[in-house]
Amino acid sequence: MALLRSIEYADAGPEVRAVYDDIKARRQVADVNNFWKVLANDPATLKRTWEEVRDVMVPGALDALTKELIYIAVSATNGCEYCSHSHTASARRQGMSDAMLAEVLAVTALANKTNRLANGYRVEVDAAFRPQFD
Repeated sequence: MALLRSIEYADAGPEVRAVYDDIKARRQVADVNNFWKVLANDPATLKRTWEEVRDVMVPGALDALTKELIYIAVSATNGCEYCSHSHTASARRQGMSDAMLAEVLAVTALANKTNRLANGYRVEVDAAFRPQFD
């Protein structure tokens, strides 16, 4: 259960409604997700977070599915059930298969393990791995 109540469209002020309207229009959905409804308790945080999500998650140097796969990996690492579910659903809509999900989670688990080993042993970074700037 959320720590704050969800702000439904009918109960929202104009500032929140403007963000909700943008989310619904860009995502072509009838209603906003629970995440946004809880963030709406602080309209400035809602607006700032939506603008960042909107701007970062569009295809760029990385395609939208790759960005969702990264989001799934980070969400699994952070233990965020909500983000794991919402971004898995989004990735599935963009063509992610069960095999892709299994592989991204296997890579995520491996990276977490080897990162902890390297950090635990305080392994010095090889010179060949460091950036070489002219």
